[in-house]
Formats: sequence, C-alpha cells, structure tokens
Amino acid sequence: MLAIQGLTKIFPAPAGEVVALRDIRLEIGPGRLVTFIGPSGCGKSTLLKIAAGLDASYEGSITLDGRPIEGPSVEKGVIFQEPRLFPWWTVEKNIAANASLRDAAVRRRVGELIELVRLKGFEKAYPSELSGGMAQRVAIARALLRRPKVLLLDEPFGALDAFTRAHMQEVLLDIWQSDRTTMLFVTHDLDEAVFLGQQVVIMNPRPGHIRRVVSVDLPYPRQRTGAPFQEIRGVVLREFEKVEEAPVPDPGAGI
Repeated sequence: MLAIQGLTKIFPAPAGEVVALRDIRLEIGPGRLVTFIGPSGCGKSTLLKIAAGLDASYEGSITLDGRPIEGPSVEKGVIFQEPRLFPWWTVEKNIAANASLRDAAVRRRVGELIELVRLKGFEKAYPSELSGGMAQRVAIARALLRRPKVLLLDEPFGALDAFTRAHMQEVLLDIWQSDRTTMLFVTHDLDEAVFLGQQVVIMNPRPGHIRRVVSVDLPYPRQRTGAPFQEIRGVVLREFEKVEEAPVPDPGAGI
C-alpha cells in the first residue's frame, strides 16, 4: 500500500515560493497500475521523485506499507524517459548493474527478466546495437531485478515512435500481469493513460493537485477502438479539457 496524505511541495524561487504540489491525497493498493496525466508543470514528475525517496523536503506524509519513505531503496524501482544504460556493458550486465553475474541467483533472475521483456538472444548485445524500445526494455528489466514493491515510471515511452510505443505498452502489461508489481505511470498521452491504467489520476495545473480519479473497469487486453474504451476515454478527455481551460495560478503565490 502506497499512501499519500496532505502532500505539499514548495520550491524556493527569486520572486517567492513556487507551490509545485498542494494537498495530494491518494492511496494505491498493492499490485495496482495507476496512470497520471496532467498539463506540463503540474508536478507529476515531482510526485514520482518524492515517492522514489529522491526528494525529502515536503510537507505531509508518504508511506509504503505503513513506513515513511525516507530515501531511495530497493523497494522502489524508477524508470525515466531515457534508458540511461552503460554503453560499455552488455544487456545482461546492464540488467544486473552492480550485482555480480557470477552469482547463480543473479544469473537466474537476469535470465528470467530477459525472457519477460522479450530480449532473448540479445544478452551479449551492447546498447549501441539496440533500438530505442529494446533499450527501454533493458531499463525496465534492471529496475525489476530486486523485485521492488513499487515501480515508478516517468514518461518511459515518450521518446519512442507510435508503433514502438504501442508495442512497449503491451510489453509493460505483460510484465505487470506476470509480477503484479505496483506501478505509478506518468504520461502526457491520454490514450496511453486509459489503455494501461486501472485508475487514471487527472491533475490540475500548478499548484498541482488531484482533480479527479477515473476508474477504468475494463479487462485486459483492451481494445482501443471499442465502445467501452472510447466511453472512458471521453470521460478522461472531458475532465482534461476542463483542466486545460483552468487558469494557471501565479507561480510566486503561496499556498
């Protein structure tokens, strides 16, 4: 269980304080896949950094299984838009990272992940030999190595072409359905948010706060062209249009 209560994040600025997030309240149960969508600057990435333990200067609380998140840990995996692979390491070594492939348990886990992310046969390939989608699959596998309780994904498919992006969404769902790792997925793509998420969290402009949480009660795999999908997409789109029309607060204003 990831529980966020009254979370407010303020950045210092020359013209005064900038309130990035205000009074975020959200509970995400174990094994849930939740997507976040909102205009640029609404604090989605900031929220993920706090959940990852990469930023501890905030008001309110955020806990994982009842324990405060006080810093990075193996319980939380993070995936960014860029794969950030080591170019001098092979696929299997990038997945193992600082763990030794001489360890039988590590080798076994790396092998499982290579199968899971559909990279069988590319174990000895280097990042320069991979496509963008393949490189991102390596990054996902690396984040899953130590079986984190929560996987935090910050627009991981944003730099990919439409075909590769759709393929990667299918791969991610395969991974989630296999491991049932709790996932928080930030995106700017409305279709992606509805296609992946069991819930879609729609955020207002800065200071970012939750406008609405839309449940997506559709079975997987989802048909994007089907009427049920389009109906829920319409609900999310209408809420998002209201967000886009809302006035943006003064960035120098206090809470």
